[in-house]
Amino acid sequence: MSLLWCELVHTRTGIERDVVLEVRDGRIADVRPDTPVPPPGAEVRRGLTLPGFANAHSHAFHRVLRGRTQAGSGTFWTWREMMYSAAARLDPDTYLALARAVYAEMALAGITSVGEFHYLHHAPDGKAYADPNAMGLALIEAARQAGIRITLLDTCYLTGGIGQPLTGTQLRFDDRDAETWAARVDALKDDEQVRIGAAVHSVRAVPAAQIPVVASWAAGRGAPLHAHVSEQPAENASSVEAYGATPVGVFADAGALDRRFIAVHATHLTDRDIAALGGSGAGVCLCPTTERDLADGIGPAGELARAGVPLSLGTDSQAVIDMFEEARAVELDERLRTGTRGHFTTAALLSHATVLGQAALGWHDAGRIEKGGLADLVTVGLDSVRLAGTVPRLAAESAVFAATGADVTHVMVAGRTIVEDGRHTLVDDVPRELAASIGALVE
Repeated sequence: MSLLWCELVHTRTGIERDVVLEVRDGRIADVRPDTPVPPPGAEVRRGLTLPGFANAHSHAFHRVLRGRTQAGSGTFWTWREMMYSAAARLDPDTYLALARAVYAEMALAGITSVGEFHYLHHAPDGKAYADPNAMGLALIEAARQAGIRITLLDTCYLTGGIGQPLTGTQLRFDDRDAETWAARVDALKDDEQVRIGAAVHSVRAVPAAQIPVVASWAAGRGAPLHAHVSEQPAENASSVEAYGATPVGVFADAGALDRRFIAVHATHLTDRDIAALGGSGAGVCLCPTTERDLADGIGPAGELARAGVPLSLGTDSQAVIDMFEEARAVELDERLRTGTRGHFTTAALLSHATVLGQAALGWHDAGRIEKGGLADLVTVGLDSVRLAGTVPRLAAESAVFAATGADVTHVMVAGRTIVEDGRHTLVDDVPRELAASIGALVE
């Protein structure tokens, strides 16, 4: 058992002061506010303590591209070719080194759970490794070494476009058909810090007739099911041409839409799509920093929320790893899109980054600071140049709209401190490991 004394804590009821958190067996055993003097032996957490952040959509290897693809012209499609070039160089050992460093970077930014949308399955020639799950196991081990939870969203990826064969680097993604994909993924198991989920890369990459197999596998395991949905107008046009339905319609026809389904991006939706998502209980994962970096567009966050669609957040391409930036972008992008302010409360924006994101990844007992919940916690210092002068009762507003990941001072996962005073306790030198692992993969 351990005790934390937290200066300010964000709970369901708002900001509470002088809170003692009792942590036992990786969970919050008690929450005692209004305790002005820290109990003997308690660890003191100055600043604002929040539930751990959930990064609901990540491609760890995209971290290699940061700073190499932002400048110049082009589109999502030209960016994709650079992404394939990075993917071609990875093997299980280099992927472990890279992902460990990336997940440690996430931990430093307050992320306690990551949803890794994983489709880089096989060797460069498309042949399976001796262990067909070697690449996925490397990601699981990387998260374990970095101290964070992972939901491995093992991704079915079968075609290079609707009716088009896989070519080049895409051969690494191929499981031939959904049944073979399911047989491979069956060997992966959950544990206390790992969830195994499923993903359909997109309607471009999985024929409509194969999607029910993936959806059935996920339903049988009670696992999350994610998919890239309507990220690009060209995706919608090709889906309507091939199937007479938008991507949301294709997933609905496949029986995939339910409370475990997360549509990633969902940038270019019709009113009918939004109604279908809301009516089914499905969620949407927004990735604002990636969507603007790739010129994808601004999604209809306001309409989705009004339709009852739960929103989560992801860093996707790792252009930035900062959940404060993702959270505030939901409101700020909506202001740009509509010309009005005040679409989401601070509590709602925090819920996207915490409890709703954790639920999207299958961690239903994380994301809130309450008795019985997982002891996954993030403390934000309020004394940086960004947050100095913060009024305690408005600490959450200050953090959401002004903080960065650099303001995170402490991170706890399952009752273990993995970031202390801004330093990762398990990975000695995160910048050095990032530089070394990226340098090994780029020319």
